[in-house]
Amino acid sequence: LPVKKKPRTFYNAGQLEELEKMFQEEHYPDNEKRKEIAAVVGVTPQRILVWFQNRRAKWRKLEKLRMKGNKTCPTSSAPLVP
Repeated sequence: LPVKKKPRTFYNAGQLEELEKMFQEEHYPDNEKRKEIAAVVGVTPQRILVWFQNRRAKWRKLEKLRMKGNKTCPTSSAPLVP
């Protein structure tokens, strides 16, 4: 049997602002905190769970790129010329 995917959730600017603010406070909200955020944002706690999973993945990717950039050229972002 084919698995039915849930339709994509689109967030408006206000919702994203609230979610980003919560992400800055805590990257791993517990079940109660997710319920609170869901009530404020107006989506289900499951959607909040998925949003935070995706946001943490994005955060880790950006951290990895930032660390890689610091190792190759720690004082400047300009390319080295021989």
